[in-house]
Amino acid sequence: MKFISLTAALCALSFSTSFSTPMQTGSELRYAGRQQANPDYHHGQLSPAVGVHNIQIFRANRQLPELADGFGWTYNHAPMMAYWNGKLYVSYLSNPLNEHGQPGQTLLLSSPDGSAWSKPLVIFPTYEIPAGTPYGKDKIPTFPGLNAVMHQRMGFYVSKSNRLLLLGFYGISYTQKDSPFDENGIGRVVREYRADGAPGDIYFIRYSKGWSEQNTRYPFYTKSKDKAFVEACNELLSSKLITQQWSDEANGDDPLISQKGDGKAFCFYHLPDNRVVGLWKHARYAISADEGKTWSEPKLAANVVNWNAKIWGQKTSDNRYAAVYNPSLYRWPLAVMTSDSGLRYDNLLLVHGEISTRRYEGGQKSFGPQYVRGITEGNGAPPDGKMWITYSVNKEDIWVASVPVPVTGKVAGAVSDVFADMKDGEELLQWNIYSPLWAPVGVAKNASGKKALLLRDKDRYDYAKAERVFAAGQKVKVDFSVTPAQSDNGLLHVELQDAKGAVCVRLVFDGEGNLKLKPRAKFTSLMKYEASKEYSISVDLNTDARRFDITVNGKTWKGQWCMAPVESVERIAFRTGERRYYPTIDTVEDDGSGDMPRAGEAVEEAAFSIGAVSVTSK
Repeated sequence: MKFISLTAALCALSFSTSFSTPMQTGSELRYAGRQQANPDYHHGQLSPAVGVHNIQIFRANRQLPELADGFGWTYNHAPMMAYWNGKLYVSYLSNPLNEHGQPGQTLLLSSPDGSAWSKPLVIFPTYEIPAGTPYGKDKIPTFPGLNAVMHQRMGFYVSKSNRLLLLGFYGISYTQKDSPFDENGIGRVVREYRADGAPGDIYFIRYSKGWSEQNTRYPFYTKSKDKAFVEACNELLSSKLITQQWSDEANGDDPLISQKGDGKAFCFYHLPDNRVVGLWKHARYAISADEGKTWSEPKLAANVVNWNAKIWGQKTSDNRYAAVYNPSLYRWPLAVMTSDSGLRYDNLLLVHGEISTRRYEGGQKSFGPQYVRGITEGNGAPPDGKMWITYSVNKEDIWVASVPVPVTGKVAGAVSDVFADMKDGEELLQWNIYSPLWAPVGVAKNASGKKALLLRDKDRYDYAKAERVFAAGQKVKVDFSVTPAQSDNGLLHVELQDAKGAVCVRLVFDGEGNLKLKPRAKFTSLMKYEASKEYSISVDLNTDARRFDITVNGKTWKGQWCMAPVESVERIAFRTGERRYYPTIDTVEDDGSGDMPRAGEAVEEAAFSIGAVSVTSK
């Protein structure tokens, strides 16, 4: 997780390797698409992958910790994911304030559907280091009260006998700048998570140099009386692909690690010919023909722009491939590229294009959606066939995203979404939603008892958003209905956008009961709106003329100017807050902004329901 220079990153291409397998024909991993992200925009000006649901599953809260993890810790990062026995699982590491800032612990959340998640459960608690313990190359004695921190690149292993193992790594970070592994590592711990929801005892499964059962808190895994647990651990240890994930924290001469060197945050997937692609930070990759025992010389993937955040690659349920990463030298946006072969990728699309306000300042808390992980091969497959991923935002909050398969950025034909008439559970299949815990998006019954798309918002520093992609058009008619639950607070922006997110039309329900348009810096007021009243709205747009007619409950305003000239529009967005522009590409992560005022307190909730959306080309 440490930030390194570009020079160091390029020099690290030559990191040492024990390989004997030659590169075969068709072994170059490259991005061959034409789309690239523009980090001047949080969404990178990328078209969204249709139907992605971004769900916040943990929201840090220092002021009211009972509403979060019970601790009030605000550095939360490096989530991992698995699917087991009908549930999704996410584990993540947590520190009070800073990266590598002790004490550290690992927590676990679970969900039967990816939408409703459990409260965090501590699975690897804080670990106090005995005072005077020598550590590091210089054998510095530890001071009283020093605790370990967690640092792991692997969180789960599902054995062939269907035992779920949880894993973490304890290390020592004497100061925030110390890496809690290599010479500072204590070792990797493991415990079973049982079907009844009770975690088993904690054991060490691998010690770092200088550590053993004699000077650590937990016993070695072979001391367990559960033979099936020991067998599951042995099975894990026998897989070179699984233990390759440990390379960051392992000692340099650990025989468990095949590909040595400073390649970080390993993940892997199998090609159609059963060779294995390994991916590391900076979009390095290598190929193995023997299940990870030997590797080709690692290289940079051609034309794949990625810095020091993780990249995740996998085979998708349609027998294609997807790689999710930050396609810039920043940790935004989060995007996906797809491939038929697993080597030649194209079609870069947006997965998460929001950077919520960082509420709590801390050391090395980079902005943006980052450190993405999916479900490692063998760790389960959700029955919906979607690609499920997890990541942190601002190293503060934990999110998941479900990405429909096949991954696409296009929708054909007219749109006619009348939520009351749609099959339960299928209303939002074609919708992209951004749903924080305090600003949730979902389908619920409105005041008249009919199903509707509901956006609620009580978050002082975030908002709810729902988008519907449609076929690009220059002359389009967009009809929708909005029912505000109140007229004296809250905000709803309704926007028609082009493929890059440029806004052509913006309509606003403000917090003072005004319904208005924004053609320029100043708004044009249309009317006052009332709480609990439905507003049927129609926008008849011609992008060539840069004009549109708008009709609200039968009253029409003709010839309104578009906000910006666009060639065509292809999505409608509903958002319960103002657009965000901070951070910018000039913002440093330790910017001195401090904690946001009243960051842990909710505001009065506002709600808006959308009954129907239809789009037709003229």
